[in-house]
Parts: sequence; C-alpha cells; structure tokens
Amino acid sequence: MSVLSGAGKQGLVTGGTNNFFDVEDGQGNVLRCSIKGKILQSSSGFYNPLAPGDFVEFVPDGKNSGGVIVSLVPRKNKFVRWNVKGNMPQILAANIDMVVAVTTPGEPPFRPRFIDRVLIQAAVEGVEPLVVVNKCDREADCDVHERVSDWMRIGYRVLFVSALTGEGIPMLKEALAGKTSAFVGQSGVGKSSLLNRLWDGAGQKTAALSSKYGRGVHTTTRGCFFKVDTGDFKASLIDTPGIRRFVLSNVTAADLILYFPEMKQLAGKCLYGMSCSHTKEPGCKVLEAVYAGVIAEDRFESWNRIMAEIGSGRFE
Repeated sequence: MSVLSGAGKQGLVTGGTNNFFDVEDGQGNVLRCSIKGKILQSSSGFYNPLAPGDFVEFVPDGKNSGGVIVSLVPRKNKFVRWNVKGNMPQILAANIDMVVAVTTPGEPPFRPRFIDRVLIQAAVEGVEPLVVVNKCDREADCDVHERVSDWMRIGYRVLFVSALTGEGIPMLKEALAGKTSAFVGQSGVGKSSLLNRLWDGAGQKTAALSSKYGRGVHTTTRGCFFKVDTGDFKASLIDTPGIRRFVLSNVTAADLILYFPEMKQLAGKCLYGMSCSHTKEPGCKVLEAVYAGVIAEDRFESWNRIMAEIGSGRFE
C-alpha cells in the first residue's frame, strides 16, 4: 500500500456494511472507517458504496482504531447482482480474478439455473468462472450428473469437492492459488464450510439447514475478505452472503444469447437473423439445435426464463 499526499493512505476493504467498513492498511492493521459525507460519488447508483476487495483512500484518526474513507480507487472489475428490494445493482465483490459458483447435489436442492445466472454475470463482468459442486460425498441423482456434464461439455470448469471429507480440496486449492476469488451461492451450499476447510483461520460460522424447508440458514450476513497464506497455499478469498435468488444486472434481451456459449455461435444465423425470438420461427437454428440435443433443454429453459424476466421487468 502506498502513502498518499498528506496523511492519506490506501487500504483494502475487507468487510463492512452501511457507512462503516473494515479497511486493512497494508501493515496488518484493520481500521473501522466511516465514509466521508456518507456517500462516495463514484459509487452512486449502487445499493452499497463499497464491497470486499475494493481499494480506498482513507485518513487514519491517529489512534490506529479508525479513520475516514475519502475516495474509492478505480476498480479493475466488480461482481454484482440486481438487488430487487433496493431496485439497483448490488456489488458483491470487487477487483477479483475468479467467481466460484458453489452448488450441491442436494440439501439444499440442486438449482442449476441459479448457477447459470452466476456464470452469465461472470461473463458480463469478464471474470473467470469456476463451478464447485460441494457435498460430493452425498449421493446425486442422474439429473444432477446430466446438468453438470453439460456445463463441462460447453466449456465450463467444474470441480467436485467435499468440505466435510476434504475430497477435491487439493484441486480447489490449485485453482485458487495466487488469485482473488469470490465464492457465490445460495444459502446452505457450504461456502463458509469450504473456506474453513481451505484455511482454518477463516473462522466462518456455519449452520445446519432448515429442516422445515430444506433451505440454508444465512450464516454469512455480509461479505468478508481473507488473505490466506499457509506456506504451500496463498490466495485471497471473498465469502459473499448466501443468496436465495440471483437476478442478473446489466443484461439486455438482445445480448443474453451471447452469454450462453452453446447458443452464441448460432446468433444471427436463423432465417430471421438477429430478430428471431427463438420460440416459434421457421428456420430457427437455436430451436433446431435444441431438437437435435446440441443445446440441452434445461439450458434452453434457463434462457427462456431469463428472457421472460427481462421482458416483463418483474423479478419477484
């Protein structure tokens, strides 16, 4: 971290909420900092002004216990989702190299369309994606294997791991090494448990699933940034809050097809060109590919649902 003009310094946001954030000063000290004027001009238009992974300029209060954030260092990138309640994009992590989309074969139920959306948002932001199937020590039905195999077929990297038994953890460490990665997934998939397995210094809370609904309990209520260095494993990891529903941000109906690798190559090749809706038109290359099994029916359904969501403007 470099010292700025006057008493200002540059620091890394490791967590926080509202107008107070934890900032690491580059020397191992974490200061609780407020935002000058309660808002950063460069973060206007977002649900939250800062996220784990952001770099900020701040002025310490001189007591090594706090300070004031005065500006945001321009981001390399950001990973967002649309916050329906706030009706604006919410930044989950900033300045990352990879998004780790975590799912399970069951408990909570396998939700491939949730992962599809995370993969799309990663493509929008130009961030490398990695799909991690946690709890692989548990039995999975054929639908799970079929869907996961299709992700691999169309070019996504998938790792099978178990935070409980340690299976696959060495391969996950290899994928994460030297990178800043954000873990994203629905509540209960075991993001925090994976972090605890990767590095016992994470100390993330974990909780059992809700027995009534088979859903995860929100144990991570705000994003947290961890610098991991165990000698043989060095990485920066961001644990994001569990999400029940992932709504895309900054994706138009016209561009959506470009974020489906198996459909992108067919864009514009239909009889009606780019004006084809891929629903009923004769000469539609996308529909032909679905009928031929080149595009998986469930992936096509995922595309259809997102298109309907974008078209209606309703995200409930």
